[in-house]
Amino acid sequence: MHTTGPSLSGVRLVFAVTGSIAAYKAVSLLRLLRREAATVNVVMTAGACRFVTPLTFEVLSGAHVATDLFEAHQEMLHLSLPEQAQAIVIAPATANCLAKAALGLADDLLSTMLLTTQCPVIFAPAMDGDMWQHPTVVEHVAALRARGAIIVEPEDGPLASGRQGQGRLADEERILAAVHHAVHPRRDWSGRKVLISAGPTQEAIDPVRFLSNRSSGKMGYALAEAARARGADVVLVSGPTSIPVPAGVEYCPVITAEEMHKALTTRLDWSDTVIMAAAVADFRPARPSAHKIKKRRGPVTHLDLEATDDILCELRDRRTSQVLVGFAAETDDLLAHAKEKLHAKGLDLLVANDVTAPGSGFGSDTNRVWLLAREADPEELPLLSKRDVADRILDRILTVHTGR
Repeated sequence: MHTTGPSLSGVRLVFAVTGSIAAYKAVSLLRLLRREAATVNVVMTAGACRFVTPLTFEVLSGAHVATDLFEAHQEMLHLSLPEQAQAIVIAPATANCLAKAALGLADDLLSTMLLTTQCPVIFAPAMDGDMWQHPTVVEHVAALRARGAIIVEPEDGPLASGRQGQGRLADEERILAAVHHAVHPRRDWSGRKVLISAGPTQEAIDPVRFLSNRSSGKMGYALAEAARARGADVVLVSGPTSIPVPAGVEYCPVITAEEMHKALTTRLDWSDTVIMAAAVADFRPARPSAHKIKKRRGPVTHLDLEATDDILCELRDRRTSQVLVGFAAETDDLLAHAKEKLHAKGLDLLVANDVTAPGSGFGSDTNRVWLLAREADPEELPLLSKRDVADRILDRILTVHTGR
């Protein structure tokens, strides 16, 4: 099994299990953490104990499993456990667990412990897809992220309810990678200033309609989160998305291509790296209506469009020493179109993907990309989570900086 970073030898973790059917998967995850030589103290909620017995985790961890805030003959566990830990891993984390953590409620050992901890906290949620998409859960996840919590988002697939959706506990390797990032943080981007664009733009047809595209912004936000975690100062210029802004990132919201153009060009001199992950509209209505266009019988004969500014070309022409990175979302002849864009835009690096390929489309949590540089062979990455892709892109950008 591939892991990122050094092993967990000498690392002490608190591993919390909450009352989800996915609690049985926590057994395997605990074995993996122990195989990495971590010292693990397990905390179980009352709901978790209904799915898997504490004895199972006690045998595998080699330590007492804490289940009660008021356990007899025990020290103040809500204080002593997090004080000794380098990270807290909650897998699976239920909607109830996320709510209590976000709201600061403290009615059991785990929730009380989270109010005292100073170490990184990693949540790996698992629940039904409708629950994960519920506005309240979305708000709680955003609040936790804003405070610096690490959220390993659930995966899409068949759920215990028999439905299909995003709610399955993340793969063990993704959770393990998050643990490594938390306890062995990389700071190789410290001192660098990164300007990142993300998401779509919206070009008005009239006050209620607009032209846009299918970009979710997930790749750009993953890049912002990864760069910040590795020590960079990050400005994220984003079109409209529903994604929470990563903690510690300066956020500049925009709507139109013109607004994105202005936001990026005015911040160019501040940056040493520009990553253009946004899907900017190539065209906009030439004469948007000031009033809602009423539906009429018969076909709409035409909609006059005009080209938007080519932001990448202007950044190329105005840059001084910045590393300039672009993206190409293609549907055919991927490498041919990507190479053409790489040279036409004068980029240092281009990230290309086929949006029609499984796992690489708009809105997915994974991506399979090619990295193209002007004087190197194209490098194909395997299907990875977008956060892992972001780290691989940042690794490659560092080689460009080093080569200058």
